Amino acid sequence: MNGRRLSIQETINRILSGDLSTLARTITLVESQKSEDKMFVNELIGKILPYTGNSFRIGFTGIPGAGKSSFIEYFGKDLCESGKKVAVLAIDPSSPVTGGSILGDSTRMTELLHHPLAFIRPSASNGTIGGVHANTYETILLCEAAGFDYTLIETVGIGQSEGNIREHVDCMVLLTLARGGDDLQGIKRGILELVDFVIINKCDGELIELSKYTASLMKQTMKLVSSPTPNWKQVVMPTSTESGLGMSEFLQKTNLFLELMNINSYHFDLRGQQNRKWFHRSVKDRVIRSFFNNENVKTKLMECEEEFMNKGIDMQDAVVKIIHSFNE
Repeated sequence: MNGRRLSIQETINRILSGDLSTLARTITLVESQKSEDKMFVNELIGKILPYTGNSFRIGFTGIPGAGKSSFIEYFGKDLCESGKKVAVLAIDPSSPVTGGSILGDSTRMTELLHHPLAFIRPSASNGTIGGVHANTYETILLCEAAGFDYTLIETVGIGQSEGNIREHVDCMVLLTLARGGDDLQGIKRGILELVDFVIINKCDGELIELSKYTASLMKQTMKLVSSPTPNWKQVVMPTSTESGLGMSEFLQKTNLFLELMNINSYHFDLRGQQNRKWFHRSVKDRVIRSFFNNENVKTKLMECEEEFMNKGIDMQDAVVKIIHSFNE
């Protein structure tokens, strides 16, 4: 940017033209905690919104070691080879010391990283629950404005709060590994009710038979699970990025899913629901930041903290005092 920040309109023009350097720098501003960056981004997102919403958003979650990065790279390369522009948002665990991304998924997707139709952006989760960054939705919107056909989101892993990713995507993929019947019970039903695909990955070598057996057991389990997507029955399949087993079939199935979304009004309705939830998250975030940046609140918070630690005030009274200080 040659020492100066581009204007909002200049930034928008460059993003709409597919300038990846500007896109990357703008995502950095989205993730910034500086108030001036927040103000810039809020205005920019508002103006860029009419150019968003057209990508196919797919979320990938799963246990550590399930091969999410390798799977996404293989799938992403297939999409790029078919002429599609692919953005990958890889949400990594945060370093407890620096707050930055620990793993850096772009280093694990080296082939896709250098494809001219691909863009990979690793981001730290910053402790956000739900497997996504607090500003993942805004980043998705920016990628869509830049003209990407597919936005692939890799979460930090799987746990009790991973359902948050479902609010960001059109389709959700769960990756797991070959396991016995008893081990399958460890996959929470609540997670299965959120996914459209269950992938038994790393179906190669000595694990081929166990992977296929796991897939057959999972298919029986999924018969009892309601689908999150209207008129779609969840797909269970074994895959291998080593041999390519199931990968072309997965691409075909996702194409069918996309066709289904476009046949009825599901895609339009889903975008409305996602934007509504994003609106409420944004309001809540703005209120919280405004509250804790208030000087009266900062002062009262320190006073009440000291009193509380010295047993001079109970928790409830401290909270009431801090809240009241906001309007003083």
